[in-house]
Amino acid sequence: MLVINKWDGLDQGQRQQVREEIERKLPFLDFATHHYISALHGSGVGDLYRLVDRAYANATRDLATPELTRLLELLVQEHQPPLVRGRRIKLRYAHQGGKNPPIIVIHGNQTEHVPSTYRRYLVGRFRRALKLSGTPIRLEFRSGDNPYEGKRNKLTPRQIQKRKRLKKYVSRKG
Repeated sequence: MLVINKWDGLDQGQRQQVREEIERKLPFLDFATHHYISALHGSGVGDLYRLVDRAYANATRDLATPELTRLLELLVQEHQPPLVRGRRIKLRYAHQGGKNPPIIVIHGNQTEHVPSTYRRYLVGRFRRALKLSGTPIRLEFRSGDNPYEGKRNKLTPRQIQKRKRLKKYVSRKG
């Protein structure tokens, strides 16, 4: 939450300028709720506790795995991840990895290549769909290991015989 004091002493043009400066200088706080108060007059101060409670409730909220996975599938269908070396990044399912701030763990293939722009897209859409205001959302990507990496395919006796026949045939032709 971002609380701006001395709001009562500004005219409309100055208020707009302050809003623009906040957006320009603090883009990393895009998740934060902006609240304008005047401590001298007490205007807006009474709402602070309600906003803090809402932000805490959002930060500690339980997110169901099926809901996150359905939302991820919808987001991927709406805007697919980019290609990496000619192959599509596949995002398979999502679950909650922690609270305060909420951590959404996304499993898939080649997730280490997900660009930062696509990460921002996912965070923004998750925030909007889950109505998580006042708290940052962290995304973690996990890729499964290739179970066949480093293993050599063991040939059956029949495959060995076939290979020998093919080698003889190729050596005669060459």
